[in-house]
Amino acid sequence: MEGWRNPMDSNRINRRSLLGLIGAGMGAAALGACGDGGSTGPSGGTIRWWHIANTDPMKSQWATLAQQFEAARPGVKFEVTPLENDAFKTKLTTNVQAGDPPDIFHTWGGGVLGQQAEAGMAKDITQDIAPLKDSLIPAALDAYTINQRIYALPIDTGMVGFWYNKELFAAAGISAPPQTWSEFLDSVRKLKAAGIIPIALAGKEKWPGHYYWAYLAMRVAGVDALKRAAQDKDFTKPDFVTAGTRLKELVDLQPFQPGFLAAGYSASDGQAATMGNGKAAMELMGQWAPGVQKESSQGKQGLGDKLGFFPFPAVDGGKGPNTDIFGGGGGFAVGRKAPAEAVEFLKFLAQPENVRSYAKAGALLPVVKAAQDAVTEPHLKLVSQALAKGTGFQLFLDQAYAPAVGQQVNDSVAELMAGKASPEKVVKDITDAAKRG
Repeated sequence: MEGWRNPMDSNRINRRSLLGLIGAGMGAAALGACGDGGSTGPSGGTIRWWHIANTDPMKSQWATLAQQFEAARPGVKFEVTPLENDAFKTKLTTNVQAGDPPDIFHTWGGGVLGQQAEAGMAKDITQDIAPLKDSLIPAALDAYTINQRIYALPIDTGMVGFWYNKELFAAAGISAPPQTWSEFLDSVRKLKAAGIIPIALAGKEKWPGHYYWAYLAMRVAGVDALKRAAQDKDFTKPDFVTAGTRLKELVDLQPFQPGFLAAGYSASDGQAATMGNGKAAMELMGQWAPGVQKESSQGKQGLGDKLGFFPFPAVDGGKGPNTDIFGGGGGFAVGRKAPAEAVEFLKFLAQPENVRSYAKAGALLPVVKAAQDAVTEPHLKLVSQALAKGTGFQLFLDQAYAPAVGQQVNDSVAELMAGKASPEKVVKDITDAAKRG
């Protein structure tokens, strides 16, 4: 894979049109100057670093690494701002619209980063990190590469899957994780019959809900069909309607916790806490889930060895196997006016000894080859094993597509889950957003 190319539009956009899209709602981004390395601010001074590790262990890990860099570089000081996912997106949007992006910040790459790069808002770091390319696992840079130029440094990798409470499954008479969608729905019924909440969901934040429709689209239509739909700006094919129909089957079983539409993800009464406190049997979430469950739970204990993991089930008659993977990792990008030390800090983060420190903390699956054996946390090992069996890959849709389209996916799926939209309306609204550009 050469890297990301905008599947929604082959025309370049300007800064003004990008900010209009950002105002409509967008994910985390890498913002800065475009071109052959762009421009940087003066050396030294304060580096503003925004990330989404607002819980330990990574919150402390990032703080420690910033302090180490400060000690090695007199005159450099960090202003570190950890933010919850949605708060991060909102704050970043505000700063971008004001022309004041932070110096270093989180990005998932894909279409959001692609539009920012095309608009001249992302600093090209291709030459800066060229010496690091061979130290990374294959395809690590793909989501952050636009037209063969690199706009962010990847930090971790991963995938979305079902995290489940083994004890609650056993209490409901479920002896093994479901392999097909029919088996999954049967498991939901068994859990409900046993008086157990089947699934925790942060309906308020929308992005966790879009995982369900995205995976069902992959299982029913196949990964390539999603990519073609983006290129053709047409999501109305029957398979995508079927994906919504399958999701409605689940929604009709009322599997989520009471009040899920108003629930956040990492709030004290949100999705992660509901799982971490043993009040729901499952959540569909990425590789970071065990750590957030633990930090959000009472006593910060989490489920420990009671927590298991299984891939999203196959759909009977579907074109996509259950070894096709949805999700992604994260990276850091450099703001357009950042001092030169911001790029140097990214190189510092990629040094094998530093990567090993946060890999051992059990929060991230590293992309640096020399640090792969540092992953010892049992839950991350489960994800790593599933990744190793992967046959296809799809980045989060709200990051893979242009910002307005990704936001429409989130909004439309949320409406379906709230009983306010049909499967047909979901695909029509996404298609309309794609055609509007």
